[in-house]
Amino acid sequence: MELDDFDTFSFTHDGAERTVYKKGRGPGVVVMHEIPGITPPVAAFARRVVDAGFTVYMPHLFGTPGKPLSIPYAAGQLARACVSREFSMLAKNESSPITDWLRALCRRAHEECGGVGVGAIGMCITGNFALALMVDEWVMAPVLSQPSMPFGVTAAHRAALHVSDEGLRTIKRRAAAGCGVLGLRFTADPMCPGERFETLRRELGDGFEGIEIDSGPGNAHGLTRMAHSVVTNDLVDEEGHPTRAALDRVLSFFRERLGEAA
Repeated sequence: MELDDFDTFSFTHDGAERTVYKKGRGPGVVVMHEIPGITPPVAAFARRVVDAGFTVYMPHLFGTPGKPLSIPYAAGQLARACVSREFSMLAKNESSPITDWLRALCRRAHEECGGVGVGAIGMCITGNFALALMVDEWVMAPVLSQPSMPFGVTAAHRAALHVSDEGLRTIKRRAAAGCGVLGLRFTADPMCPGERFETLRRELGDGFEGIEIDSGPGNAHGLTRMAHSVVTNDLVDEEGHPTRAALDRVLSFFRERLGEAA
């Protein structure tokens, strides 16, 4: 099985129980997978985080762990998420309910790994979750990879951050105090519109570091307009490629904010 090298445990919070895949040693990093689930490229990314000196906690949120990506598989899991009470696809000024469970998992990771805090990376529909987790002081290294919620059905949705007003006040305070936020996106990605990063820059100022990779017509690296998953499906793992540079920056961001493994 694709994930046989990970340990697993069941984690329950507020009556919700899920399997968590765990691997590594050092400061904790919670990896929140994208649609359709923990695919081989997501697992490969998690291993890169482990190899960089961290303990990965990767919760199974939807899909079949280890199953490869396909269009029908992705469409089916997206449809399931859209009707789930745990995911609020169109909410502009509130976070999805599942973030409460994820906050509890971050707390567990910090208790087990110690150190100054934990990192968290969300991807696609979980991308904004890393921002919402910042309301807790132990989340010290939030990464938003192609944050796609709320879905951009209106101009207001495209600019929204999927966090509550109260949560945003806490996030702004923490960012101003030095807990920076890292964001990644492709410039032509309709799922993660540029307006969202403009909001992050306006609200967080120097507390937001945005990496935007040119995927428009005629771009230098031949990226298609459908490029979406910066550190997984669309990663080109070659020196000098902007997606590899983005991956390297994620790992260095974790080191800067969390420290090296003991």
